[in-house]
Amino acid sequence: MPKRASGKWYAQAMFELALQEKQLESCQQGLEKIAELIQDESMLALLEYPKLPFEAKETLLRERLGAVHPLVLNLVLLLVSKDGLRLAGDISNHYRLLLDAQRGIEHAELTTAIPLNDKEKEVISKRIGEILGRKVALDLQVDPAILGGFIARIEDMLIDGSVRQNLDSLGKSLLEMGRS
Repeated sequence: MPKRASGKWYAQAMFELALQEKQLESCQQGLEKIAELIQDESMLALLEYPKLPFEAKETLLRERLGAVHPLVLNLVLLLVSKDGLRLAGDISNHYRLLLDAQRGIEHAELTTAIPLNDKEKEVISKRIGEILGRKVALDLQVDPAILGGFIARIEDMLIDGSVRQNLDSLGKSLLEMGRS
């Protein structure tokens, strides 16, 4: 079975080329346009339709994307030719992470029991940033099973301040005390 390329590899290659040309921002905007374009299932189906000539797909993409950086246009045409257009969203996300890392921004996956308001997000982002010594952008998820508090994942580090974790720890402590 042939291996499918990862969006991460395309993003890394695009990032390196954009960095050389000092076009990081314009390439990010173009990648976001592509990711948004393929959200339209009918457009994606048309671009993936094998009987539609490549030239027609190229014309359609040029029209729909408008003025994008040539690197971005070349990438989308490459993806179309390799039946990899569905990777565009993944590529855009990985590129954004690389660009944020270049800017000194760390991403933290934050899980809470309930949705947070903007003030709460800001406070938690600032606090985690103080711990890491870097600016932090939060990728938010909600999981009522943690009951309260939050769980933050930053690369391979885990900060578990959930009520569920605290209750589990308390329960283990009580069991151990009963055995003494």
